Amino acid sequence: MTTIEAFFRDKAVLITGASSGIGEELAWQLGQADAKLTLAARRKELLEALAQRIDGAGKNRPLVVECDVAQNGYLENVVADTVRQWGKLDVVIANAGFGVIGPLKKLSLDDYHRQFETNVFGVLRTIYAALPEIEKTKGNLAIVGSVSGWTSVPGSSPYAMSKFALRALANSITPELRLSGVKVTLISPGFVASNIRRVDNQGNFHPKAAESVPAWIVVNTDKAAREILRAIAHGKREAVITGHGKVLVALERFTPWVLRAAGRKIAAGRGSYRAEPKSA
Repeated sequence: MTTIEAFFRDKAVLITGASSGIGEELAWQLGQADAKLTLAARRKELLEALAQRIDGAGKNRPLVVECDVAQNGYLENVVADTVRQWGKLDVVIANAGFGVIGPLKKLSLDDYHRQFETNVFGVLRTIYAALPEIEKTKGNLAIVGSVSGWTSVPGSSPYAMSKFALRALANSITPELRLSGVKVTLISPGFVASNIRRVDNQGNFHPKAAESVPAWIVVNTDKAAREILRAIAHGKREAVITGHGKVLVALERFTPWVLRAAGRKIAAGRGSYRAEPKSA
């Protein structure tokens, strides 16, 4: 039995943003480990298909709940449904998020508000709704941030700001929640195969949009998910996922001038300003 299987078997796990990408793969791997899953996202039809796939593999059929983390009230219902279904809540993975991109002059305050409403306040809504239950089980809280929470590039200020905020949040609440037995893990992925780069600045998904990151740097979702689950199982304070992510974090910590110089070149060439994804 692997560490992941041993740790998560029979644990009640809530995943937000479980309809695609990292969230979907986390759900699949946790399903294979016989976890008792609650899958939450806006696109309920995708959650139902995933639940059917897990159920078809002979595992516990997940509970599926439609949820928008950017709106008040949803998370409280998700947690209540989870406890009603599984009798407890052991692990919460706050994974829902998307990226608003573009140069400062082409963005508005509404763009920044929209970004923070999902990526920051959505995580806070998840934590506040789930905390009473995971304190009872002395469970685990995982916050999915990003390497962009360590270093930012021109054209990504809303997204990077939101992920810097999550790193600050995790650093602050980790010792606080440890007092009540809750272990917090900040997950900081680099480029992982997912749909986040196919979501526009309004949060709309464009399935036929081209991948904007070179394939050689994108890490397979299944590998990234295994690293994430191992980090949670071991109670790590932070896990930087992907090799290039570790390199960027190391550069930011020890030789930040290298990244500042790269940022000036990117801004001068406007190479970082990818267009919003469009349907083909």
